[in-house]
Amino acid sequence: MEIRVLRYFLEVAREGSVTHAAERLHISQPTLSKQLKDLEAELGKKLFVRSSFSVRLTDEGMLLRKRAEDILDMVEKTTEEFKALGEITGGDIRIGCAESDSIKYLARRIKAVQTRYPGVRVHLYSGDTDDLAERLERGLLDFAVIAQAVDLSKYNYLELPGADTWGVVMRKDALVAQKETVCLDDITELPLIVSRQGIREDIPRLFGEMVDRLNIVATINLFYNGSILVREGLGYVLTFDKLADTSQESVLCFRPLTPRLETKLYIIWKKYQMFTPVAEVLLKELKERYAAF
Repeated sequence: MEIRVLRYFLEVAREGSVTHAAERLHISQPTLSKQLKDLEAELGKKLFVRSSFSVRLTDEGMLLRKRAEDILDMVEKTTEEFKALGEITGGDIRIGCAESDSIKYLARRIKAVQTRYPGVRVHLYSGDTDDLAERLERGLLDFAVIAQAVDLSKYNYLELPGADTWGVVMRKDALVAQKETVCLDDITELPLIVSRQGIREDIPRLFGEMVDRLNIVATINLFYNGSILVREGLGYVLTFDKLADTSQESVLCFRPLTPRLETKLYIIWKKYQMFTPVAEVLLKELKERYAAF
């Protein structure tokens, strides 16, 4: 299975058309069609259902698409790592991040590295802890920033300064917005929008036996779309402070929970991980600044 053919396969999967994919790849349609048929023959599975004007992936095609994306990400990362060996003039660092205002501490260290090495490029990937841990395990990330306890059997870590405060993002015209803080009893009366990771980990920790009383009307994996649901009156997001625009012009506000609840943020990396020189520079910068926390 050739890398080139996987790139062809992904282009067709994304375009949903052999004709359009061939145009984007700058090859002829017959050549591309033959490459796809040879790939199907090699794998012994049908990857596409073809119609007059389009193609769609079979179940086997969907599986290959996921694997091909991972393979090509790894090829790109490996190529970048070898280019970065030797004298540090630049390079790429890939970091997975939870959504948090505390990411500013990571950003400051990245800026310090880029000031010394202007050729450094940083690629951020946002997601929940499970998603980030999976990508870290597969070698697609150098570091991950998570908002939960660290698995010390797998990862080394640094604790970032500060902590995120839990609360509820709501419309300013909501009745409960008249309060300066909200308690757990207030929460049980609200239609809640929560993260999927929150349902598994944070909600049970925060609410204990009260979990069954919660009225969860929607789940999200990233905050921004949740804030739109709140703005349109669909519910209230249980989340960290400083993620929403709560300025005077905004229709949204944040009310912290009482008693006060906070979550720390951690930068993690795999034990015995081999870093590129530029990733080592960032790690040294992080350790010098945050090892004491």
